[in-house]
Amino acid sequence: MNLHILLLGAKRFIGKDAIRAACYADHPRGPAGDEAFERAFERDKDALRQIGAVIEVGSADAFFDDEIGYRIPTEQTSLPEIRFESDEAAVLGLAAQVWQQATLAKATGRALAKLKGQGVEIDPTRLQVVAPAISADEPAFEPLWDAVGKRRQVSFPYQRPSEAQPTTRRLQPWGLVRSSGRWYVVGFDVDRGAERVFRLSRIVGPVRASGKSGAYDVPAGTDVRAVARRLSPSAPSVRAEVRVRQGTGLGLRRRAESVTPVPDRPGWDAVVVEGPVHELSDEVLTYGADVVVERPQSLRDDVVSRLRAVAGLEEVGR
Repeated sequence: MNLHILLLGAKRFIGKDAIRAACYADHPRGPAGDEAFERAFERDKDALRQIGAVIEVGSADAFFDDEIGYRIPTEQTSLPEIRFESDEAAVLGLAAQVWQQATLAKATGRALAKLKGQGVEIDPTRLQVVAPAISADEPAFEPLWDAVGKRRQVSFPYQRPSEAQPTTRRLQPWGLVRSSGRWYVVGFDVDRGAERVFRLSRIVGPVRASGKSGAYDVPAGTDVRAVARRLSPSAPSVRAEVRVRQGTGLGLRRRAESVTPVPDRPGWDAVVVEGPVHELSDEVLTYGADVVVERPQSLRDDVVSRLRAVAGLEEVGR
């Protein structure tokens, strides 16, 4: 998030040293720290590109061309004006409520304050194109997010499907990861003496933080996404064909296997993408009526099920 805000809000190309000072200060100078920074920077750039960000490379110094800098141009990211019908606006209203409850909006404010403290010039008007496309409504999310930032140990009751009773787990949390439509916390299990991944929806009681802030360090070079992929069950990918209105669905188009016009439907393209059903559903639903799932049936069923659930909540709220 810090890197996205920095590159999107910058009025000029930002050099690597400034990026490192603002977003990767936890990687100390030296061979090991330099290597960890390079890995983290490349990983985060790839993650931003996967969500549709266009990262431009240019000169970070007006007088010397050999210092490379980076930025995200708003003209490549912003969307034209969109008008919604009343029922579409109701769905967006529900989504906005979920976002506000998730505390990520507060995290954006903290990120801006941190970057300003590093002397990085940010134009807040350029950040209006950053729109949330995820939800985090599990009660455990907020206290875990706070503990990750402060590096405080936590304990919580955890209920596995195969266990009759929950067990108390003690964890030094390293980060939060979203995969296949679910949130996971990655960290060091104190009692088992090993790295572990826990699904937030299986935390069945309060998350309690203990000890002082900064009580532990995340191992240098740790990639929490890679740890989560290695330790958590992986959801199988499906090959999906979706119908996308022309001029929309930029994220889907960028990683598509193919994009071809639909002969009998002017103004629409057939887009083929791959991914787990839950992740594809998350993405498809963010585009509203501009994306229609053709196949497979499992993806159609998941999208329809979620829309019906939202429609039910809207009906109850009237």
